[in-house]
Amino acid sequence: MAALKGAKALVLGCGDVGSAVAHRLHGAAACVVLCDLARPAHARRGMAYTNALFDGTAELEGVMGRLVPDVAAIRSCWEGGQDIPIVTIPEEELLREIRFDVAVEATMRRRRTPPDIRGFATTTVGLGPGFTPGVNCHVAVETQWGSSMGAVVRDHPTATLGGGPNLLEGVGRERFVAAPVSGRWRSQAVIGQPVNAGDVMGHVGDCVVRAPIDGSLRGVSHDDVDVREGQKLLEVDPRSTPQIQGLGERPLAIARGVLLALGWEPGREIAQPRA
Repeated sequence: MAALKGAKALVLGCGDVGSAVAHRLHGAAACVVLCDLARPAHARRGMAYTNALFDGTAELEGVMGRLVPDVAAIRSCWEGGQDIPIVTIPEEELLREIRFDVAVEATMRRRRTPPDIRGFATTTVGLGPGFTPGVNCHVAVETQWGSSMGAVVRDHPTATLGGGPNLLEGVGRERFVAAPVSGRWRSQAVIGQPVNAGDVMGHVGDCVVRAPIDGSLRGVSHDDVDVREGQKLLEVDPRSTPQIQGLGERPLAIARGVLLALGWEPGREIAQPRA
């Protein structure tokens, strides 16, 4: 794609990766809409637009995301040029009403085969394992930590699921806690609060969920959401200066890869947030 200005872009998934992609596409002057479930369990809510799905609005590095009810409101947001519209409208309805130039599958499904998204837009981008250009997307981007993170893939499948999270002061998977069972998550924990290993963070049904290590809560799923067994509920940052807000290193690398896949030139500046 020669230019992103004015391109209609659908981003599926309002977690930290999808939010970074939307933020950067918005900065490149695309008309972006984020789509997700009504009450998702994304944990890194300070690094994403997730809270807009609960509170109506959420700001991420100077750009506001706003929950809107319908396609007319999406178009109104685009005309205003300020906020990124966020919707829980079913994908099928969006695709009937809007002819998208770009669609990015950023739900970051793990251990589930992603759908064929090629009919969603003129150019479709699949993020992470399970995508093969020409089979279920037009182009893909690698998402796993390592030298290939953010790389554009055009002629072969993306890497299979492997590796793990980057280390924060030597701590990897141990800083995360997943739902022990499927059910309703209840928690009054707040992102950024200091925690000690063993502190009670919430419950899924009758199962107690505790902080795994000492540190600060980098992520915690919103109270009163349905979760499935194995879904990440919280993350503890062990560093003395934790990152709990803003665009993360990995989401930014993936977002840059999406822009490269769409013809964005390295070195071209992303627009500053519009006042």
